Amino acid sequence: MSETAPNKQLLHLVFGGELESLEGITFRDLANLDIVGIYPNYASAHAAWKAKAQATVDNAHMRYFIVHLHRLLDPETGQPA
Repeated sequence: MSETAPNKQLLHLVFGGELESLEGITFRDLANLDIVGIYPNYASAHAAWKAKAQATVDNAHMRYFIVHLHRLLDPETGQPA
C-alpha cells in the first residue's frame, strides 16, 4: 500500500517596485516596495504576479518578482535550507 503525501505548502513571495534602470534590478526606492503577498504555491503566486505586472504595464521601470521562499526555508524545521 502506498501513501501519498499531503499537499506540501511551498511558500512564494510576490513583490515589486520601480527600478533605477531597465538593465538591472536595483530598486529606485526600497521604502516603496510593493509587497503583494505570500502564497502557498507557485500557481497562486504566479496569478498575483501576473495581475500586478499587467496593472503596471504602462510603467516600463516597474517590475514584479516571485521568490521561492520554500527553497530558502525548511518549513518542517523552521531552519534555513
